[in-house]
Amino acid sequence: MDKSKRKAVIAGNWKMNKGPAEAAALLDELKPLVAGAGCDVVVCPPYVDLAVAIEKTKGTNIGVGAQNVHFEQSGAYTGEVAASMLTELGCGYAIVGHSERRQYFGETDETVNLRTKAAIAAGLTAIVCVGENLTQREQGVTMDLVRMQVKVALLGVEAASLAKIIVAYEPVWAIGTGRTATADQAEEVCAAIRAQLAELYGQPAADSVTIQYGGSMNAANAAELLGKPNVDGGLIGGASLKPADFAAIVKAASV
Repeated sequence: MDKSKRKAVIAGNWKMNKGPAEAAALLDELKPLVAGAGCDVVVCPPYVDLAVAIEKTKGTNIGVGAQNVHFEQSGAYTGEVAASMLTELGCGYAIVGHSERRQYFGETDETVNLRTKAAIAAGLTAIVCVGENLTQREQGVTMDLVRMQVKVALLGVEAASLAKIIVAYEPVWAIGTGRTATADQAEEVCAAIRAQLAELYGQPAADSVTIQYGGSMNAANAAELLGKPNVDGGLIGGASLKPADFAAIVKAASV
């Protein structure tokens, strides 16, 4: 990646793991391991852990994000959380459109767009997830699909708001499966995402956007993936629950 143009960001998506006590213990272990990192470090625990995480990370270099955000400010949306609630709590980030949200909870490209705009309007940095499943990859439509997802997700988002956007490429076939896209495959799609951003906003703006890889990045493969020009960080799943492994990925992004 080109750190003269954009930040490296390593974000841990804890998914539905760890209660508040476990979260506190994990963060206590993680904090000294990532202190002074040469990249941005973010943890995204479950909603019930957010207050603990924000308290535990005060005065550190670790940012805190939510795993989802609703597109309305309030209302009859049982089980949902508004962007303003997250910012009041102290969150700085929100994951939007993760493949598991799309697969299990009916997220669409259109709702991803609404959630993205709600997040940035409230001052959050939106980590916008895009990616193809195995069938789509085998059908050869990966590039068309991912570029379309980027275009719809950012519909109505002004260039000035790109500072609050991170795009995470997550090949669905490589999430929680132990399979990982090769570094060249990851670079190819991340480059296509940047090309789509350039079509929408111009090349200088596109060059400023951090694009993460989010398909089973781990301590063993992080350096190779992060060595690619358009892979600017990672959205880390399982490895984010292991402080030593997560710290190794942060270290790889810090060089």
